[in-house]
Amino acid sequence: MQCAEALRLQAYFDGELDAPSAAAMEGHLEHCAECRDSLADLQGLRAALRSEVAHPRAPAALRDRITAALDRETAPSSAPPQTAHSGPAPPRRARSRRERERRRSFLFGAFSGAGGAAVAAVIAFMLVLTPGAVPVVDQIMNAHIRSLMPAHLIDVVSTDQHTVKPWFSGHADVSPVVANFEQQGYVLVGGRADYLDHQRAAVVVYQHGAHVINVFSWAWDGKRMPDKVTRNGYHLMFWRSGNLEYCAVSDAGWDEMSALTGLLKGLSARDPDAERS
Repeated sequence: MQCAEALRLQAYFDGELDAPSAAAMEGHLEHCAECRDSLADLQGLRAALRSEVAHPRAPAALRDRITAALDRETAPSSAPPQTAHSGPAPPRRARSRRERERRRSFLFGAFSGAGGAAVAAVIAFMLVLTPGAVPVVDQIMNAHIRSLMPAHLIDVVSTDQHTVKPWFSGHADVSPVVANFEQQGYVLVGGRADYLDHQRAAVVVYQHGAHVINVFSWAWDGKRMPDKVTRNGYHLMFWRSGNLEYCAVSDAGWDEMSALTGLLKGLSARDPDAERS
């Protein structure tokens, strides 16, 4: 049987744990040979990827697009009119020029090294999203990692949707779709509330084999989210239903994630009560 700390071991390897949790994991590793072996495998895989996988340079056209985007972002705005009592205007143009030069130096240095392709991919991804989307993705990832720590996963424990769904009233700002898809392999194990994007989000928790799948929902505020994102080995899948934004996150495969989201999308279309509380 797999060690109960296997999921948290991945978070430890990725540097996602806070100091107390990391110290606890290190204490666990002293006594668990299975986790030590798994950690050694992860470290070996990382070393192999860094030493044996080719790192192609980013195309010059992409570098030019990113540089132009940074120039537009840091372009100085019109200075406010001076008044009799105001002091001298701050040197905004000089600061903007220095900021652009610092960013260009970083980008050109990164593009010339082994990490060029990775840096280009990350920046290109950020340019595609509307402002505010990336912080939400980060918040979801942090909340998912926290939930994998002991006693953080579930606030209301139940396999009955008629127990879990009413619990969100008064605990979250939204009322998400909730169902137990046990026959399809997705067991409802409970729910919790999490603070996400300045509101109390609802999180429905499913178990699929050895995988925990957190399904976040919050009131949509116009931000355009990506369809799919992979962060640190975890998959995030987004969709919108009515005035709610949903995100399922897990280390399960894309096929397993797609199957659950398909079930939830079908249920959303038939659930008139899934809306903002």
